Amino acid sequence: MSWQRPDGRKPDQLRPISFERDFTRFATSSVLARCGDTQVLCTVTIQPGVPKFLQNSGRGWLSAEYRMLPGATPQRQSRELMKLSGRTQEIQLLIGRSLRASLDLEALPERTILVDADVLQADAGTRTTSITGGFVALATALDKLVERGELERSPIRHPVAAVSVGLLDGKPFLDLKYEEDVAAEVDFNVVMTADLEFVEVQGTAEGKTYNRLQLDGLLDLASRGIEELLVAQRRAIES
Repeated sequence: MSWQRPDGRKPDQLRPISFERDFTRFATSSVLARCGDTQVLCTVTIQPGVPKFLQNSGRGWLSAEYRMLPGATPQRQSRELMKLSGRTQEIQLLIGRSLRASLDLEALPERTILVDADVLQADAGTRTTSITGGFVALATALDKLVERGELERSPIRHPVAAVSVGLLDGKPFLDLKYEEDVAAEVDFNVVMTADLEFVEVQGTAEGKTYNRLQLDGLLDLASRGIEELLVAQRRAIES
C-alpha cells in the first residue's frame, strides 16, 4: 500500500509557504515564515565589527542562532538557557553556513549580521523554513542599508532556499510534515542556490538503505521544490 499524505498533497507538492515581512518593529528586518503549520520568526540585526579572526580583513561575517519556543510543540519543551542541545547547535550552524553562501562578505566591510530563527510552531521542516525565511529577512535588511546609503550595493550574490525530501514506502516525497518525517525510511535536508548548485545535503537512512537511483530522484525532487521556493522568496522581497 502506498503512503497517503495526511494533508492530501501530491508527492511533489510543497506545503503552502508565505513570508510576512516587518513582523516585528525593532530588528533591522523581520519575517514570519510559514510553511504549512510550521512557523518561524526570522529576524536580522546588523552590527559594526567582526569576530576576532576577521579583524582588519575588510570582510564581514554572518552568524545564526536557532531556538524552539517551549510552546512550539504539543508537549512543552524546556528552554535551552546555559547549554544548547547538540541538535540546536547543529541546526544553527547549518543556517549560518547556508546564508553565508548567499553573500559576498567582502562587500560587507567590518560588519556582522546576526540572524535569529525562533520557532513559534513546529510541524517538521523548522531548519529548512529557517533558511528559506532567513534569506528573505537577510535580503530585506541589506536592501535597507543600501537605501540608507550605508552600503554601495547589496552583498547578496544569489538567493538560497532549503527543503526536505524523503522516502516513504520506497517512494519520494517533497516537504515532509511531522507524521511523514517520523515515518520516513530516508530523509534529506537540501540547501541550494538560485543556480541550483548545492550548499549542503544532509541525508540519513532509518532502518532501510537507499540506492543511487533513489538518491538522484530525491535530489531532483528537492531541486524542483527549491525552484518554487525561490519564486516565492523573490515575490516577497519585491513586494
